[in-house]
Amino acid sequence: MESTKTKHLLVEVKKGVMQLTLNRPESLNAFSPDMISGLKEAIKQAKENEKIRVVLLTGAGRAFSAGGDVKGMGKKEPIGTYDHIGKLNELILSMKDLEKPIIAAVHGYAAGAGFNLALACDLILAADDSKFIMSFSNVGLISDGGGLYFLPRLVGAYRAKELFFKAEPLNVEEAHSLGIVNQVYPSDEFQASVALYAEKISSGPSTAYGFIKKIVNQSFHSSLEDILEQERVTQATLVTTDDHYEGVTAFKEKRKPNF
Repeated sequence: MESTKTKHLLVEVKKGVMQLTLNRPESLNAFSPDMISGLKEAIKQAKENEKIRVVLLTGAGRAFSAGGDVKGMGKKEPIGTYDHIGKLNELILSMKDLEKPIIAAVHGYAAGAGFNLALACDLILAADDSKFIMSFSNVGLISDGGGLYFLPRLVGAYRAKELFFKAEPLNVEEAHSLGIVNQVYPSDEFQASVALYAEKISSGPSTAYGFIKKIVNQSFHSSLEDILEQERVTQATLVTTDDHYEGVTAFKEKRKPNF
């Protein structure tokens, strides 16, 4: 087990899972420059370290993340805002490009850019006390951090615009019914359930998972013909891998594969 800590981010690696914990509990894990840069660096490490097979993103204290730090807003600084969102964009793109699963573990509030950070992950697990809110219009802003991209693809344009316009919380049951949340767990079992879920994903065929993530993401911008050809070429590559051999061998031997 490895662990490191920056000012606003905790990093721990255990059993192939890199857990990233947003660590500003006094401000409900509102974003800070240190947090964003720390996340980007951690994603880079996950990309370079083959022992890391899954990234698990969560928050310390009472919430996942309140998103942007409202205390620092209202100063009419376009250049600073442009630069800050540029750094956030770099983080979101690095998450998309990481060919390993990223799981968001949400409890309490995921608000504004905190909601969008969760949406940038590949899977969202939520405690039964979770609430999701696109809070930007409450302070006269549009969504940033990719929300205007991710949310319409999940819930459709009309429902997404309603969530952006009204800026009202979704409870976890509503978020689950809309396809935003993959799994819901009781709050008192949340940490243990999330750990087991992440460990199960980390024990899977990581090379295949990387291709799945990449091709699914590309499918929103590609034709059926393009995706069929990617499937064809990728499958021809994967049949030569140790994971495929192990999976077939385990099936024949009636045992669980050890990828």
